[in-house]
Amino acid sequence: MSVEAQRTDEAFDVDLVFTKADLEDVVPHDNDPVVISAVTAGRKVLVDQGSLADVMFWTTFNKLQLSPNMLRSYDGCLYGFAGDQVEVRGYLELRTTFIDGTASRTKSIRYLVVNAFSAYNMLLGRPTLNRLGAVPSTRHMKMKLPDLTGKVITIKSDQKEVKRCYENSLRTRRGVSMVASGAPL
Repeated sequence: MSVEAQRTDEAFDVDLVFTKADLEDVVPHDNDPVVISAVTAGRKVLVDQGSLADVMFWTTFNKLQLSPNMLRSYDGCLYGFAGDQVEVRGYLELRTTFIDGTASRTKSIRYLVVNAFSAYNMLLGRPTLNRLGAVPSTRHMKMKLPDLTGKVITIKSDQKEVKRCYENSLRTRRGVSMVASGAPL
């Protein structure tokens, strides 16, 4: 194992603990999801522990003005919550930064780009949560992850944005929850 890999692994040895203090800024809610901001997508990144893939929606891909030439072919299938197959346009890797104002961490994330409706820009699934050593808490409406120096990054969920996303999904009546049959390469 290289020295750099050892340093990276050491960052994952940080204790990620949620305390009563983490509840102080949380507005009482009815099981809201954790929705965070990440530098790549701006806003509305749903932290989805049930997803086997990290997903970017086609509308977000276009808003970011990314070139379709960046997409690599993906032969797997992706299914929505109701079991319907979702069109996968391909996948791409983008550097994504998670920041809390005092510490940050940037990681290259492989996103499947899908042509489906969502009130969110992206889904952050188990592959990235595990690679980051991140722990989300819906009770505390936060996600914690270690930076590479041993500090804990605490990213607050935007509860106002969560409500807006939920209302938007009700208006369109076509909300999609993603589940992958296999993770991207």
